[in-house]
Amino acid sequence: MKKILGISIALLLINTLTFAQKLPADSIFAKYYTATGGKGLWDAVKSYNIKRSYATATSTPYDANIVVSVPEKSIYKSKTIMKRSFVYTVKDNEGWIKVPLGNKMDVKDLSAAEQQNMKTEIYDNLAPFIDYQNRGFIATTVGTETLNGVSVNQVELQGNGAKYNLYFDAKSGLLIRQKENRGGVETVTDLSAYTKSGYGLLYPAKLVEINSVDKKPVTITSAITINDAVNAELFKR
Repeated sequence: MKKILGISIALLLINTLTFAQKLPADSIFAKYYTATGGKGLWDAVKSYNIKRSYATATSTPYDANIVVSVPEKSIYKSKTIMKRSFVYTVKDNEGWIKVPLGNKMDVKDLSAAEQQNMKTEIYDNLAPFIDYQNRGFIATTVGTETLNGVSVNQVELQGNGAKYNLYFDAKSGLLIRQKENRGGVETVTDLSAYTKSGYGLLYPAKLVEINSVDKKPVTITSAITINDAVNAELFKR
């Protein structure tokens, strides 16, 4: 009986300690904001431009140029591969793609689902948990674990048909891995090489991404500018 009682007390203590180690999700997010430059800078982001290069071992590399107006929830994205640019744009309640055909561009409407995915990118390109509650997401701390020898705090973010598992370095507060499940496809992204932008915020300049469909790692290098004037011509159909 004493032995059983001792085991029960030990298990209770383990559960209590595990529970105590769980930081609230908002505290983990707050540490990230602080580590990357401060919540004040994040709240003042009105626009951004990301230039990215994508490379794999087996596919043709390509570049992307992304321009976003946060207050207008508008996003422009061009993908250039072998000197041909495909342009995706969402503005207000419209979305379209421009496909190069000879010397002209063929314009087609994006579906409602494609438009919604692009609007999600407005936040995902920076951090998927930005303004998460107003966007219909729920954040839950999963716990502390070890990832590649680093102690991390894991947060699950769920809503709008998507689920993210976010892994934050427990010491630095930086996001170092993201798992996204959307439409039955899991995409795992490792984030590194945090670099200070001219605006003052840190951002991950290197991403390594692999999804459950292609199963081939893609290395993405990024550079970002924040709060530069947005060229209205980009958002004209």
